[in-house]
Amino acid sequence: MRVYFAGPLFTPYERSFIDECAARLRADGIDVFVPHENALAAGDTSAATIFAKDWQGLSEADAVVAVLDGPMVDDGTACEIGIFYALMQADPSKKGILGLLTDLRSTLGHEGHGLNLFVEGCVEAAGKICGTMDEVVAALADWR
Repeated sequence: MRVYFAGPLFTPYERSFIDECAARLRADGIDVFVPHENALAAGDTSAATIFAKDWQGLSEADAVVAVLDGPMVDDGTACEIGIFYALMQADPSKKGILGLLTDLRSTLGHEGHGLNLFVEGCVEAAGKICGTMDEVVAALADWR
């Protein structure tokens, strides 16, 4: 199974979290595409290169895991979720989308924090929202 791991990647902390999650999936034998390991690692940060590399990663993926943390879902992550959902409509071999929502603001019901309902609906139409990597791993195992 090949997973595209979507999420914000602009700070060392964000990349580190994604790297930890990808390592966990890889330890379970899952092939993981991580955007910042590709175009950014090559040093070419042009919009055309990033789009081409990420499009290829999404096209070749069987599933998407998307980090939904933060006061708002990262706009690139939301775009990746939407693109993969559209790819699923044309390719029934694609398994689905798992949202990873670990943000305490969402779990504690803080005012002003909420997952965009369109993004939430898209994820839930194609999979589910998980609160831990254990849940993500279990859901991917069910899709294998």
